[in-house]
Amino acid sequence: MSSGFVKTKDGTEIFYKDWGPKDAQPIHFHHGWPLSADDWDAQMLFFLSKGYRVVAHDRRGHGRSSQVDSGNTIEQYAADASAVVEHLDLRNAVHIGHSTGGGEVARYVARFGQPQGRVAKAVLVSAIPPLMVKTASNPEGTPIAVFDGFRSALAANRAQFYLDVASGPFYGFNRPGAKVSQGVIDNWWRQGMMGGAIAQYEGIKAFSETDQTDDLKAITVPTLVLQGDDDQVVPYKDAALLQAKLIKDSTLKIYPGFPHGMLTTHADVINPDLLAFVKA
Repeated sequence: MSSGFVKTKDGTEIFYKDWGPKDAQPIHFHHGWPLSADDWDAQMLFFLSKGYRVVAHDRRGHGRSSQVDSGNTIEQYAADASAVVEHLDLRNAVHIGHSTGGGEVARYVARFGQPQGRVAKAVLVSAIPPLMVKTASNPEGTPIAVFDGFRSALAANRAQFYLDVASGPFYGFNRPGAKVSQGVIDNWWRQGMMGGAIAQYEGIKAFSETDQTDDLKAITVPTLVLQGDDDQVVPYKDAALLQAKLIKDSTLKIYPGFPHGMLTTHADVINPDLLAFVKA
């Protein structure tokens, strides 16, 4: 099957895509909030054309997966990803995560993938670890009021909030001279609105308040860390720079002027860099 569902231990159905030769090295993609596996179209088609097996799943409460009202945590996200991996029996896999998906990858690799011997490499793109929210021990983090604002905007008018995020900071379309794509904005909105409001609301706490310092320290597989220095969603100095320091075998690349959603806006640059790392 080129797509299907995995039922987790708590009965949640996780949708996945599985394209390409089943004996090829698998590349497993983990999407950001509040999106779906469709956000990886540009990368999945690219790696498929290079002969890889490409897999992506919709996080619980997102996309085509069950709109559950529980388990909306980084720990459960990683367990769900592991359920997909075990169902498809993926081995020697490269796990690539964007934003919240980067947190999912870090937890999956540390808690499941490495202990099971299933992971070859990892990639964190514009990822949330080690911790987004500002605390006494994380003074450079984003104030909790910002995330409270996200929750208020989602609860008040989710459709408008998602339109504002996609047409503004996510892709840097609010920057002077930006080349705005209405199709990209509409597709972001479509993916977000496919998911359930409760899971996406609770996901804000998961991606902003989960300290993943220990996950990063536990990762031993070669890991590529990528981020743009004009990321308006996840500040790179509190994310990519710290990830590279905490992960033992890491390679860091910062892209001048690239936004949070650079995998879409600059796929022509990012995809070859991902391929070079996978092949190395």
